Amino acid sequence: MLLTVLLMAFWIVPPSINLDAAVDAAARLPRLHSVLVSSAGELILERYFNGTKPTQLANIKSASKSVISALVGIAIERGSIAGVKAPIGSYFSDALGNERDSRKRSITIEDLLTMRSGLETTSNRNYGAWVLSANWIRHALTRPMVNPPGTAMEYSTGNTHLLSAILTRTTGRSTWQFAQESLAKPLGFTLPQWPRDPQGIYFGGNDMLMTPRQMIAFGELYLNGGRAKGLQIVPERWVEASLIPRATSRRESDRFYGYGWWIRELGGHQTYYAWGYGGQFIFLVPELELVIVATSSSKPGDERRSHLRAIYDLVEKMIE
Repeated sequence: MLLTVLLMAFWIVPPSINLDAAVDAAARLPRLHSVLVSSAGELILERYFNGTKPTQLANIKSASKSVISALVGIAIERGSIAGVKAPIGSYFSDALGNERDSRKRSITIEDLLTMRSGLETTSNRNYGAWVLSANWIRHALTRPMVNPPGTAMEYSTGNTHLLSAILTRTTGRSTWQFAQESLAKPLGFTLPQWPRDPQGIYFGGNDMLMTPRQMIAFGELYLNGGRAKGLQIVPERWVEASLIPRATSRRESDRFYGYGWWIRELGGHQTYYAWGYGGQFIFLVPELELVIVATSSSKPGDERRSHLRAIYDLVEKMIE
């Protein structure tokens, strides 16, 4: 059953937001599960589609990369990780011990965050072989170098999985435990455990589970400079650094990547977003004080690409 639109803040929708057209368009999307919008911290739209419910957990897929980035920022602030310029060689001396290509040891935390490690991707055509391998860390690190570190963007979930391993080794806790203690609990919710690799490292950058309202809370955290519930949960300077364009998408010259966040213009506004396979999104529109969340079916299908375009159109209908 569809939930009613929640209109708060004196029941007035800010004039810059066009909800009616967006809701009408959303109702026609067979893959869509939810659309939520918060304005200046107030939930002004909450709709569920195609049999989904508010309590239903969504697999946020690669939107998890934005969460991993937040955890890295917290770990740096606490001194567990030296900083974004720290090379990864010391964290993976076992896997890189016999590696002849010295460039791999010089890959930095920042290179992993921005998808500029230079390593051949473990995603797309290479994803199956990677997740079926006996050691995901070793498999990712033994990929050939296709670019010098810190140069071209090559999207690869192997990068963020390496970050999950670094978090585990430096914080003394699993990535899930660290996420629970440093992020989820301060935001007022619990993160379920998600899949791990054969060595027990929690999947870095895929398959985290959140409800749409929890996704809104995470988006509002970034919109508010890392603060929520009177606490500085993610360092403000990390939030600012994460939303700076640092790499250019190989597919679109007008789409950029920061520290785990995509960046592009939508509806005439600079927009930052966490993006997961199939249509899992957390959009930030700072100029309008908006967070927009969409969740969708993650099943493969020919209509998946047209569905993604429809979600971008949906967001533009709201904010143009």
